[in-house]
Amino acid sequence: MARNKYPEQTVKLILDVATRLFVEKGYEQTSLQDIINETKLSKGAIYHHFASKEDIFEAIFHRIGEENTIALAKIRDDKSLNGYEKLRAIFKAALFNPNQSLMLTVTPPLLENPKFLAMQIQQLYDIVVPNFIQPILQQGIDDGSILTENPQEVAEVIMILNNVWLNPVVRLTDEASMKRRCQTFNKLLQGLGIDLLDDEMISKYVNYLSKYKN
Repeated sequence: MARNKYPEQTVKLILDVATRLFVEKGYEQTSLQDIINETKLSKGAIYHHFASKEDIFEAIFHRIGEENTIALAKIRDDKSLNGYEKLRAIFKAALFNPNQSLMLTVTPPLLENPKFLAMQIQQLYDIVVPNFIQPILQQGIDDGSILTENPQEVAEVIMILNNVWLNPVVRLTDEASMKRRCQTFNKLLQGLGIDLLDDEMISKYVNYLSKYKN
């Protein structure tokens, strides 16, 4: 009865419980039956909303993306910042957002789960690049704070490198290598006229690597 009358509350309960279980046990170690047991919903109630554990994870991923979009839009629309300041601010906000740590915790190794990797890359192309990074780069070009060309392609390069190459969930590395990757990433962007990562941000990447390894 409750799930029919209040479907949004039922979906929220499922996603909240699944997120907690993915954090506590890991995605691979959490079964759909675990989610059923913890929500105290019937199997039919779960399957009414989600066909599989993968579908639940995808819904969690999109919910986090929607929360991030709201936070990042405030920076993109801040009229007091020039393009370069917005680019630095939006990267720092994303990097230090608690959702970033949450995603690293709940996401399984992406090379072993290519559907989830493709899902993340698709979100970059469909949402993050066109709605955030490209317009910020274009503003920076227009106001003279960013000296680069081809804002769409540069935005794609930045986000693919950041979310694939620097992402420990894609391929795990050690702390020294992660630091070198960040430094190389920075040098590549400097060649495109963008100085992006500071020492605090690089340290955060290394910290996330340590968190994921543990």
